[in-house]
Amino acid sequence: MAPVTIQVEKLGKRYRIRGAGPAYATLTDSLADIARMTGRWFRRTPAPLRSEPRIFWALKDVSFEVRAGEAVGLIGRNGAGKSTLLKILANVTEPTEGSAAIWGTMGALLEVGTGFHPELTGRENVFLNGAILGMRRADVLRRFDEIVAFAGMETFIDTPAKHYSSGMYMRLAFAVAAHLDTRILFVDEVLAVGDAEFQRRCLNKMEQVGAAGRTVIFVSHDMAAVRRLCSRAILLDKGAVVADGRATEVVHGYLHGGAIHGAAIREWRSPSEAPGDEVARLRAVRVLDETGAPAPEIDIRRPVRIEVDFWNLRPEMQGSVSLHLFNEEGTCLFATNDFTTEAWRSGPRARGLVRSTCLIPGNFLAEGLVTVNAAVSSYRRVTVHAIEKEAVAFTVVDRSGGDGVRGPYAGAWPGAVRPMLGWDLGTLEPEVPGVG
Repeated sequence: MAPVTIQVEKLGKRYRIRGAGPAYATLTDSLADIARMTGRWFRRTPAPLRSEPRIFWALKDVSFEVRAGEAVGLIGRNGAGKSTLLKILANVTEPTEGSAAIWGTMGALLEVGTGFHPELTGRENVFLNGAILGMRRADVLRRFDEIVAFAGMETFIDTPAKHYSSGMYMRLAFAVAAHLDTRILFVDEVLAVGDAEFQRRCLNKMEQVGAAGRTVIFVSHDMAAVRRLCSRAILLDKGAVVADGRATEVVHGYLHGGAIHGAAIREWRSPSEAPGDEVARLRAVRVLDETGAPAPEIDIRRPVRIEVDFWNLRPEMQGSVSLHLFNEEGTCLFATNDFTTEAWRSGPRARGLVRSTCLIPGNFLAEGLVTVNAAVSSYRRVTVHAIEKEAVAFTVVDRSGGDGVRGPYAGAWPGAVRPMLGWDLGTLEPEVPGVG
C-alpha cells in the first residue's frame, strides 16, 4: 500500500464576520463621533451596543487521508469550503482546530498570479517559484526550456509579469507547478482561464503527474474533468465532508442528489428469487471489459460487454434478451436485442441456463453514467417474461489524449452518444479564384 502523503484530522476553520459598516472613517466622521459622544456624556445616555461579530465555520470536523499516487477531486457548491481546505493544505492559512499533515514537497496553483512578483520577468519568476518550492537552481535550469515551451511563453518570458494577462499568468504558473519535482500538486479552479488547447494540455499533464506516483488534489466545477482525472472524489457541503469515494459515484451523487443505482454486476442465486415467470427468469446481468473483468468504469475508447444469463424454462417460447441503455438525464440511448442473431433464428434454445452477450464498441457511448434495463421476451406472442430496470450501471470516462472523438478539444461535448465516424478530407482546387 502506498504511503500516506496527506492526513487531515478533525480540521476546522472559523471566521468572524463583522456587521456592515464603513470600510474607513473620514475626518468629518471622526469629528461627528466625538460630538455625539460628548452629547451623550452631558445627557447621561448610554452608548448604543456594538453588534457582535458573527461566527462562520468555513470547515468543520473534516477528516481524510490521501496516499501517494492518488488523484483526488474536491467538489461542491460555491462556499462549500473547497478553496479554504486547499489553502490550509498548502500552508497559506492556519486552521482554527484540528490538524493537516503533509509529507513531501508540494506545489500549489491556488489563484491566478499567486507566487509571482509583478516587477520581475517571467524568467525570474520561474526561478523564484522554484526557490519557493525548495528546488535547486540547477534543477530549475534543467527544466526551464520545457516549462516555457509548455506555457507557450517564449516571446514574453523576459517581459515583466505586471504586463501579463490573467491567461499568461495562469499558463506560466501551471507550467512551473506541474514540471518541477514536487511530490504533491494542489490545483484550484484556474484552468477555466486558459483556451481549449491549453486546457487539454493541462489535463493531460495532470494525468501524467498522477501516473508518475505524485499526489494531485484538484478543485473544479467541471465534473467531466474530475471524472477524467480523479479516481477518488471528496464532496464538501457547508464545510463538512458528505461523501468520499470513487469519483464516478461521488460526482453522480452530487449532480443527482443520490448514489448510483445498480452496480456492474447483478446476480440472483435461484429462480425462485429472480425476476421472471414460468417461461424465463434472470440469473445475472454483468458489465465486463475486454478482458472479462467487471467494469464499473470504462475508458471511452475501449469496448464494453453486457452479459445476460437467464434460466430458459420453456424452450418452445424461444426467449430473446433485450437491453435498454439510459444516460444520466434518463434519455434512452438505444435499445438492442439478440433476436437478429443467427443463433436465435436457428431455433429454440435448450432448456437450462442460457447466456447472451452484447458487445458495444469503443468510441460509441458518450461519457457519463449509463444504466441498463435487461429483459427476456418472446416475440411470437410479444410477451415480456422477465425484466429488471436499472439492473446494472457503469460510467464511461473520456481520458482520450487527442485520439478520441473529441480530438484536441478539452471542453464540454454534446450528444447522447459519441460515435467515432469516418471522415474524408481532401483539397478540391489548389488555387482560390480572385485571391493573390
